Amino acid sequence: MICDQQFRRFLLNQRGEKLCPSCGSMPRDRRLFALFKKELPEKEQISLLDFSPSRSLYRKLKKTKNIEYFPTDLSTDFISEYQYDITKIPLGDEVFDCIFCYHILEHIDADSVAMKELHRVLKKGGKAFVQTPFKEGEIYENAEMKTVAQRLEHFGQQDHVRIYSVVGLQKRLEAAGFDVVVKIFEKDERYGLSENETILYLRKN
Repeated sequence: MICDQQFRRFLLNQRGEKLCPSCGSMPRDRRLFALFKKELPEKEQISLLDFSPSRSLYRKLKKTKNIEYFPTDLSTDFISEYQYDITKIPLGDEVFDCIFCYHILEHIDADSVAMKELHRVLKKGGKAFVQTPFKEGEIYENAEMKTVAQRLEHFGQQDHVRIYSVVGLQKRLEAAGFDVVVKIFEKDERYGLSENETILYLRKN
């Protein structure tokens, strides 16, 4: 789906996720790329901001001629060419046609500030794709949980600061000015896509 190769079977990582033997893409990478291709015109010039990009998407998007690609990662743990702080992006208003913000907001203390920044730098009519881990019920966050052990116990990962609910994240993004549609996808064996994967599809009007 990303590398245009077909295989009899996928590889599995430690979490049981299906990896592409060619490009190494995870299911969420392939789903995001499919949704991006569906929602954005292929022949138009597009500016795309991608936070902490996966290697497979970086390689694909970097060489796509109609995409002006801005891969960014503040931590330097991922392949990137920029180090934008998502809470204070050093660019003007309405720069990007599209934004990928996958598994980022759960790391950000001032998430509402980050959401307003995403809204600010997205063009009118622009689209963004957001995903985080989710839980049922309400958003769970506790500012007193600051150590690695505490965050691992409370939020499931040592560098997370909250666990969102789908509705809770939707409300916060709407408060930042976005129109938000929640998309839940079925399993796809052919492309190794996960069951009940949830993506928040954002638009700036």
